[in-house]
Amino acid sequence: MIESSRASRTLTHSSEVVARTTSGYPMLLVALASLAAGVFFVFQLANEGLAPVFSIAPAILAIVTVFVACGFYMLQPNQAAAITLFGAYKGTDRTEGLRWVLPWLARQKVSVRANNIISDKIKVNDLRGNPIEMAAQVVWRVTDTAQALFDVDDYKAFVNVQIEAAVRTIGSRYPYDDFEHQEVTLRGNHDQIGAELQAELIARLRVAGITVDECGFTHLAYAQEIAGAMLRRQQAQAVVAARVTLVEGAVGMVELALDQLSAKGVVELDDERRATMVSNLMVVLCGDRDAQPVVNTGTLYQ
Repeated sequence: MIESSRASRTLTHSSEVVARTTSGYPMLLVALASLAAGVFFVFQLANEGLAPVFSIAPAILAIVTVFVACGFYMLQPNQAAAITLFGAYKGTDRTEGLRWVLPWLARQKVSVRANNIISDKIKVNDLRGNPIEMAAQVVWRVTDTAQALFDVDDYKAFVNVQIEAAVRTIGSRYPYDDFEHQEVTLRGNHDQIGAELQAELIARLRVAGITVDECGFTHLAYAQEIAGAMLRRQQAQAVVAARVTLVEGAVGMVELALDQLSAKGVVELDDERRATMVSNLMVVLCGDRDAQPVVNTGTLYQ
């Protein structure tokens, strides 16, 4: 029974409701009127223009003026105020301008504007265990002021911590790079990885009444201790891939040349001459440097 009650308290979440407030302009007129009346009574009593029974009027009007003045607060566009009564949440006011509530109601202002943050560079091990450096840019805003104020201790610090946790989670879920382009990678699939990072952040920040409008990586690179080795590896893979493509094309060209020579009867080639021609053509087509021709004045067998 005790465990169930604890669980129910743990699962309780705050939810924003509309506070009962009023425009401050009518109350401003009340405050000015009471102030003017108090000044009037003071001058009249000083000039003995009123009966002594009215001597208490300035004090009453001063109390009314102070009472009304203590209830004023102002809200700018995209700003809200959470109203509490002795610690109990009573609602949120999002109406901009001069506002008024009873003086004993506390007001805590919260910005609901979009916030842009760039996280610090953190070191993460990708799916293959390679250390990489990552940093993210996130645009977030408060959607539920009650959750932001009362469900987490410091919602701004909470955002920073969750951004780092989400970046680590996404970074360890995929490899940094895949030269064969057969896997989803951090470097090659920016849109997909960014969308997944946004979904991860929205899920993590929902408990604080915060949503994420946009996010993406601002820094993504191998860690310094392996950057040189990985660069050489990428260069070697690029050279191998280029060689494979070059050889495939050269084989096709040699095959085409031999077929056309045989079809048109230009020259009759036995197996040894065919092998020699294939060797020479492959050297010409696959060599890094221009081939130097050698004039043969004899025959292949002498």
